[in-house]
Amino acid sequence: MTHIAVLGSTNMDLVTYVTKAPQRGETVTGREFRTIPGGKGANQAIAAARAGATVTMIGAVGNDAFGVRLRDTLEHSGVDTDFLRTVEGPSGTAHIVVDDEGGNSIVVIPGANGTVDHLAPGDEGLLASVDALLLQLEIPLAAVVAGAQAARRHGVRTVLTPAPAQPLPPELLAATDLLVPNEYEAVTLTGRTDPREAAAALLDVVPEVVVTLGATGSLYLARGAEPLVVPAPRVKAVDSTAAGDTFVGALAVALAEEKPVREALSWAAAAAALSVQREGASTSMPYRPEIDAQFTA
Repeated sequence: MTHIAVLGSTNMDLVTYVTKAPQRGETVTGREFRTIPGGKGANQAIAAARAGATVTMIGAVGNDAFGVRLRDTLEHSGVDTDFLRTVEGPSGTAHIVVDDEGGNSIVVIPGANGTVDHLAPGDEGLLASVDALLLQLEIPLAAVVAGAQAARRHGVRTVLTPAPAQPLPPELLAATDLLVPNEYEAVTLTGRTDPREAAAALLDVVPEVVVTLGATGSLYLARGAEPLVVPAPRVKAVDSTAAGDTFVGALAVALAEEKPVREALSWAAAAAALSVQREGASTSMPYRPEIDAQFTA
């Protein structure tokens, strides 16, 4: 079975559902509040595990009630938490507002994730044994760079989601095999507003790029290959909070299983389409039989 490691964040998502998100200085009444385990790292780990991979999570939670629940949620989804540390202090939290169109705005407070600023003893040994490493930017950049470089030393494929969007150091880009930004992140990284131009610019620093285009689908570019535009299934979105993480987790599994790129992108899009039809982050992610059914429908 494919083995994937995820080095990244675990957060408790504090989610408020509203008809319309408030403008600056505005107060609105919400209809529901929920606490849902999330964090881009944990989300991608759960997505990959439900998509059929063996997954190990590297990161940290606090020694609070949220930390207990975050660990339990990962384990319940089949994610190995032996490399998930428990540290003094609060777990990370994400404060999310979701409107009736399925759109969201998010404020992340790192908490325990801020302590993940290096590889702990044993982490590199794990990375040497996996098929792929998934990375994001909700933990200190030093750890992301260290993880990517360790994976590169051992010939392990690295998949980086550059979120939250920020300038990326050359040493991280040099150790990245596949970069998966959304449209906003691609613009932030390149200054190009057209997704195809942004992806082409990113090929100067990484060998493969997938720009996710929301409901439109995704755009794939690789050095020496023709661009691919792969549409997403048309569905009614309820909550898009974890769509990108679901896509990346499923895509990593599909590529590790050596599916052709177009098929892998379509399969990942099917997983993301299922997730946006459900509320929450980890709670919305589909299992492999559901993805296969959506993909072949």
